[in-house]
Amino acid sequence: MSELHYQTVTRMSRALAEREVSSAELTEAHLERIAELDPGIGAYLAVTPDTARAQAAEADRRIAQGDAGPLTGIPLQLKDNLSTRGIATTCASLMLEGYTPPYDATVTTRLANAGGALLGKGNMDEFAMGSSNETSAFKTVHNPWDLSRVPGGSSGGPAAAVAAGLAPYSLGSDTGGSIRQPAALCGIVGLKPTYGLVSRFGLVAFASSLDQIGPLTRSVEDAAVVLNAIAGYDPLDSTSIPAEPPDYTNGLQDGVQGLRIGVVPEYLGDGIDPTVAESVKAALAVLESQGAVVEEVALPTSRAALAVYYILAPSECSANLARYDGVKYGYSDQEADGMWAALDATRRNGFGAEVRRRILMGAYALSAGYYDAYYKKAQQVRTLIRREFHDAFQRVDVLALPTSPTTAFEIGGIVDPIVMHANDICTIPANIAGIPGISVPCGFSDGLPIGLQLLGPHLSEPTLLRAAYAYEQASEWHDRHPDL
Repeated sequence: MSELHYQTVTRMSRALAEREVSSAELTEAHLERIAELDPGIGAYLAVTPDTARAQAAEADRRIAQGDAGPLTGIPLQLKDNLSTRGIATTCASLMLEGYTPPYDATVTTRLANAGGALLGKGNMDEFAMGSSNETSAFKTVHNPWDLSRVPGGSSGGPAAAVAAGLAPYSLGSDTGGSIRQPAALCGIVGLKPTYGLVSRFGLVAFASSLDQIGPLTRSVEDAAVVLNAIAGYDPLDSTSIPAEPPDYTNGLQDGVQGLRIGVVPEYLGDGIDPTVAESVKAALAVLESQGAVVEEVALPTSRAALAVYYILAPSECSANLARYDGVKYGYSDQEADGMWAALDATRRNGFGAEVRRRILMGAYALSAGYYDAYYKKAQQVRTLIRREFHDAFQRVDVLALPTSPTTAFEIGGIVDPIVMHANDICTIPANIAGIPGISVPCGFSDGLPIGLQLLGPHLSEPTLLRAAYAYEQASEWHDRHPDL
């Protein structure tokens, strides 16, 4: 196989089936590339060669016996907030440094059952709170297209790993755009499924009504293949949708003739880099040339999603992160004088600045006298945003807008948290509404990737994947790779 590290999952799967390469060879090649390149990128917090080699050997046995699926023998990475039994899961936080879960996340189990070989755990913003992967307590991730720039966040490690050829695919989590935004900034595909389609059991919670797990891949077809493996009902997750998901690879090549695509003008004007806006418009022209029907659809209330998010997400995180008290597991300050002082010191020293900021914001919004003014009001606006999306999807099948308002910015280039939070303005609405979204590469500006985002109604993944595939195959952006 030529250019082994930049092959898609589907191409690797064919090569394994045809005995062009073994899983052991694929795995070893990726481990060698990680050792060579990741010190300069920082996409991994932990590399698991023993686990990867053992799983690759088992995959080769399954392939030899004719018991192989599309992911059997394919190496992978998992974001470090997905529980892995016997393997450290730190959420890139000092609070969980050295923590080893006694169980696997449901998605971890499903990918192991599919025959994957786990290369290691992906770096991330601490507790998934950030848009640049600069809040990791251990190291910053560098964008493979320009090592002086951020990869996006919070799934910056997974996005950088896939873009750099350090993993064929990875799983991330998306609370406000944390799969789609880094996918756009790193020039790959990122899919946030419908809320509840993929089990959250074993995902370390940030904001439970917003979190969703999804794939980061090099192609739309790969995203469909991985979604097939991880989607489906799980009784261990009370929010899991009790329905049998379809085969997401079916219908990918059916085209977009007659597909109604809504262009959202609110996300092509103020606050959006003009080059990004022009690339998105050019991508829509490509889809229109293939038979899609493009029209404007206004979503004025969705612009309030950013404000809603920064009340709801911190509120939920302040409750979820209350469990980290230094008593049962994780970091514990042993120098304090007394229990309450120890609890205070543990949380002050164990959490980074951005996590502490969001905990305080959430605690304030939930406090007596402010609950109705902030949290309740945000929930009411959330309902309005959901209704607005519902009404929009009565007119169109898919909505189109940029994934990120800009291309990747320089590491250390944004210090104002308000400005940093604004990086999620295009992605947060989908999380507020619980709808699926996908980002695909649609251009470059000064050598940095740009992402087109497509959104659909609940459980519309087949339509989103079909539209994204049609654009991908009509363009050449997905064929470009960083020169490392």
